[in-house]
Amino acid sequence: MSTPYPFTALVGQDDLRLGLLLNAVSPAVGGVLVRGEKGTAKSTAVRALAALMPDVPVVPGCRFSCDPASPDPTCPDGPHEAGDGVSRGARMVELPVGASEDRLVGALDIERALAEGVKAFEPGLLAAANRGILYVDEVNLLHDHLVDVLLDAAAMGASYVEREGVSVRHAARFLLVGTMNPEEGELRPQLLDRFGLTVEVAASRDTDQRVEVVRRRLAYDADPAGFAAEWAAEEGALRERIAAARALLPEVRLGDGALRQIAATCAAFEVDGMRADIVMARTATALAAWAGRTDVLAEDVRQAALLALPHRRRRNPFDAPGLDEDKLDDTLEQNGGGDEDPDPDGPGGGGGGDRPPHDGGPDTPPQSEGEAADTPAPSVPEQDRGQEQEQGRGRPSGGGEQRPVGATEPFRTRMLSVPGLGEGAAGRRSRARTEHGRTTGSRQPRGALTKLHLAATVQAAAPHQRARGRSGPGLVVRRDDLRQATREGREGNLVLFVVDASGSMAARQRMGAVKGAVLSLLLDAYQRRDKVGLVTFRGREAEVALPPTSSVDAAAARLELLPTGGRTPVAAGLLKAHEVLRVERLRDPSRRPLLVVVTDGRATGGPDAVALAARAARLHEAQGIASVVVDCESGPVRLGLAGVLARELGGSAVTLDELRADSIAGLVKDVQETNRRAA
Repeated sequence: MSTPYPFTALVGQDDLRLGLLLNAVSPAVGGVLVRGEKGTAKSTAVRALAALMPDVPVVPGCRFSCDPASPDPTCPDGPHEAGDGVSRGARMVELPVGASEDRLVGALDIERALAEGVKAFEPGLLAAANRGILYVDEVNLLHDHLVDVLLDAAAMGASYVEREGVSVRHAARFLLVGTMNPEEGELRPQLLDRFGLTVEVAASRDTDQRVEVVRRRLAYDADPAGFAAEWAAEEGALRERIAAARALLPEVRLGDGALRQIAATCAAFEVDGMRADIVMARTATALAAWAGRTDVLAEDVRQAALLALPHRRRRNPFDAPGLDEDKLDDTLEQNGGGDEDPDPDGPGGGGGGDRPPHDGGPDTPPQSEGEAADTPAPSVPEQDRGQEQEQGRGRPSGGGEQRPVGATEPFRTRMLSVPGLGEGAAGRRSRARTEHGRTTGSRQPRGALTKLHLAATVQAAAPHQRARGRSGPGLVVRRDDLRQATREGREGNLVLFVVDASGSMAARQRMGAVKGAVLSLLLDAYQRRDKVGLVTFRGREAEVALPPTSSVDAAAARLELLPTGGRTPVAAGLLKAHEVLRVERLRDPSRRPLLVVVTDGRATGGPDAVALAARAARLHEAQGIASVVVDCESGPVRLGLAGVLARELGGSAVTLDELRADSIAGLVKDVQETNRRAA
């Protein structure tokens, strides 16, 4: 077993360490989500926490870590009699992003269950994590069906495994810790709310602190055991402080003043439900115990709010996380101070802001989330003069770059899907063969049986009962009789936006509506678990403003900074999109693409601009790329060029008005349905 990096050797990252330690003091806080850029010691800190957790008494030989003082009466390894147990260290179980459901919840031997009536159960990761830590690295990339299982287990404290009426239940109470890089996409709101606390981490910009990080890491890599020995005294002291805080926790008093502050703060920040109030109360209590006090103070409530509320205030993926600290201070002041500290100079009198043992380095300066918001606008080529006139306005719109225009309010969009039946990543957009969904048929299993088709299995076994010597009421089932259920659900797609940013789109009101439409489609892509990419074209060329990613907020940030002006090289935009899709097909061949072209259809920039655009469009049509053109043409005179482009792509066209879900003007259920009817 490798030697973990010592927790006390971490440099800076005070909020991260405090959030983890509060959960060690009071697991009822509900876990912690660590958000931050890559390379900021997120995983290192979580793995180091396990070594500080108190030992756990367990029933000898129980695979589900039952407490000998009160064993689970429904434990599959039970029943156990109450009595003395054995102690072992708290486990930290890692859930891989690509794990199967059977690996997470456990597997039931269906063949033995049918033929012998025996519940042969192999426990999964939830059983191993019971009364320990369940760690999910890159939790935002976890598949939806695994997220659903985690939500159920976290809510009920138990895991249920069911296969065609045969079920097993076992306890699954764990400290849920997740890490994520926001650039790679956001979490579903349901899972986000299950984390008690959230902390934002970023690399320090202080030179001395960065030097110390590198020095310690190199020393650890050279001699892990020796490095750990140097920090053994500090680790022991911290472990003792955690144990003392745990012992003090039941004596901490949450007075009416602090409780009123908690309720008023949650109401002021309009968080959904009551979980935030409960988590804040538990966190403030843990902060007081950590500081060695038996009374909750106003600073405990304030610190609890900074840890428990930011991730609960997000209404959509484009909202910036965080808390208005001035508003927080005003709310706390208006609702009175917390219970006064009877002995401010007593043990831990530093209040709720008391930090983990400090290494002497300066505090990490606050950093904004991710890098998307700080990304500069894409480089702009020299623009041609003498551009086309904006329809109905009588003024030039393409004579140079225009300043970025803000998007209009997003709206709920119509469903756009890829035709046919795919086999891509689980999602919510297009039809696909999946492990979850409605049953459509059966087949012989390839490898382990996961979803039994009972009727097909019985039908396969029935003709052989006499030859197999059946004499009783039971059905004689053999391996060859088993049938796997085939199911149809939904998949996530790669939605590649190709946005016209030329002079013909540059009218501020018009471009604002276009950006609002793309923003609405991005929000829809987030909800349907798609990857997204953004290609823009203007002037003489096209560029990839955002390579395919799961981070729709990064796409929204690029869109917000998008300048306009110049000619309309439609062909360049389509060719650039073709190259992006070709590369992405090699990386992720099972994920089907959906091309969304946002333009008025006018192609300029040379005598053959229209013909070149049509030729580039036919490249996509030849490869069967599902596509839709969002027609942005406006004004009393309309040329219908977007519809012509859609036909060349083999897709359909939809106006901005028809894109709205509440519009009665258009109904887009399939991006190729219109073209099929026309043919």
